[in-house]
Amino acid sequence: MSAVRERLRFLRSFLASPRGVGAVIPTSRRAVRDTLALAPPADARIVVELGAGTGVYTREILAQLGPDGRLLAFEIDAALASALAAELTDPRLTVVNESAEELPRHLDGEGADLIVSALPFTSLPAELRHRILRVASESLSRDGTMLVLQYSRFVERALRATFASVERRISPINVPPAFLFACRGTADAVAQAS
Repeated sequence: MSAVRERLRFLRSFLASPRGVGAVIPTSRRAVRDTLALAPPADARIVVELGAGTGVYTREILAQLGPDGRLLAFEIDAALASALAAELTDPRLTVVNESAEELPRHLDGEGADLIVSALPFTSLPAELRHRILRVASESLSRDGTMLVLQYSRFVERALRATFASVERRISPINVPPAFLFACRGTADAVAQAS
């Protein structure tokens, strides 16, 4: 897909649902690579993408994913999900046109080794934000990681309340600069071990 068409599709989606999309243009490829460098998908069996949009992360995850890996890409916008499924016909990819809250139903009892999220947590209602983070943390495998890209540090408090370990970096080349978080373990597990 051309960069112009991708941006136009993304902009239409933003105009239809600004709070659900959270950005006017897709994340830069540099920020995507910076995010995935925190937990490369190469050895992951199951990778989940929350908020696939036009596929900026999807393409890079597939490029790095091993031949036996599986990618579940969640996108709640039906038009974006349909376009992504039509464009990317990789057999390792399943595009799911549902809310990220439905993640456990699609894992068949397995844990995700990697969850990658560009959901606009800052603009989501607090209750929905907490439900999605809880579902994501509970869906990770024992050694799994959740990567989160945001355009502010607002969500960091919720991440630290949900996960045992949260690492933060900045991708300054993105417009605007992006905050990248690598989240591991659950806060509950740490509390129970104490």
